[in-house]
Amino acid sequence: MNAPRDAFMHDKLQALQTDADEFIAVRRDIHKHPEMGYKEYRTSDLVAEQLSAWGYQVERGLGGTGLVGQLKRGSGSKSIGIRADMDALPIDEATGLAYASCNTGIMHACGHDGHTAMLLAAAKHIAQKGQFSGTVNLIFQPAEEGLGGAVKMMEDGLFTKYPCDAIFAMHNMPSHPQGQLVFRDGPAMASSDNVTITLEGVGGHGAMPHKAVDTIVAGSAMVMALQTIVSRNVDPLHMAVITVGAFNAGMANNVIPQTCTLKLSVRSLDRGVRQLLEVRIKELVHAQAQSYGVTAHIDYQRGYAVLVNTLAETDFARSVGAELVGEANITRQGLALTGSEDFAFMLEKVPGCYLLIGNGDGSGDGHGACMVHNPGYDFNDGNVAIGSAYWSLLVERFLPA
Repeated sequence: MNAPRDAFMHDKLQALQTDADEFIAVRRDIHKHPEMGYKEYRTSDLVAEQLSAWGYQVERGLGGTGLVGQLKRGSGSKSIGIRADMDALPIDEATGLAYASCNTGIMHACGHDGHTAMLLAAAKHIAQKGQFSGTVNLIFQPAEEGLGGAVKMMEDGLFTKYPCDAIFAMHNMPSHPQGQLVFRDGPAMASSDNVTITLEGVGGHGAMPHKAVDTIVAGSAMVMALQTIVSRNVDPLHMAVITVGAFNAGMANNVIPQTCTLKLSVRSLDRGVRQLLEVRIKELVHAQAQSYGVTAHIDYQRGYAVLVNTLAETDFARSVGAELVGEANITRQGLALTGSEDFAFMLEKVPGCYLLIGNGDGSGDGHGACMVHNPGYDFNDGNVAIGSAYWSLLVERFLPA
């Protein structure tokens, strides 16, 4: 662990370091064989086989390739859920690692291989050495990367079959010191909505623009006008992003195209702001279209919700982090992130906390500092022991024997 350490090492971390090499090998095996959302067949098989061998009751097929491993012990009535994601991204790996992806065009560029390995290592320890009384539900989720695997699992009865008093998840984060645990109560990750705007005008010859209705001019004005929503309609103390990521129109320099398409990414950290952005985007687009004589068609698709960590569960998660690695190695209230995460939907149903574990900040050997969703990214294996120790201690503190 590269982050500053207190003089002691918690016995839970010492215990999990014993098995670290075994699960680092598992992590690298998953990394070498990445699978896209809803196609995590090999990964799901691997997880189910190990959980079953350790005595978990395993149910597969939740959300397609998702599964839950449940372990009950003692007479405790409380239950805890811990979630790890399993899917990879459509990226060509460029790490040059010995265990680099063998599946062309697919790689674990977000660390879900590490998240799965951390929870598997914890699962083994919890089953063989855990001292708890109650129910542990380990949730291995497919299709986090934009495909809403969390929702699919819930539609298949996740929390009806496996009720949880609280639920937790962890994501690695480059730019933070390796092994540092970062917590935040309240809004922690942004909502993410996708908008496609199609403008229809009248095509024509570039030499005779007066006989056409130019969608490129209308679309260009619209791009600029959209930026005023954040600067003039949203409270300056609230975060909001409207990004026009695509502007598609025309094929030739002397042809005014009849149609034009804009594609937007819309993000916020407040549910009220999210609603305001949708209302204002629709109003502004139609008003701008009318002023330029074109017709606008808007396809507004709501994506992931704002991820909101509940206070009591986050305070509990903080206390476990401080106990495990020391106060110097946790951040009690980190900054919110403008990325999105479908664990947000689980937190709308069950109180809980989504925390971060530092993947590296470029100090030392520099490993782990490469940002996620990059072809050069790799999960930091030093986090396997720390992450699994955290999950194991969290279970014991939440479900005291």
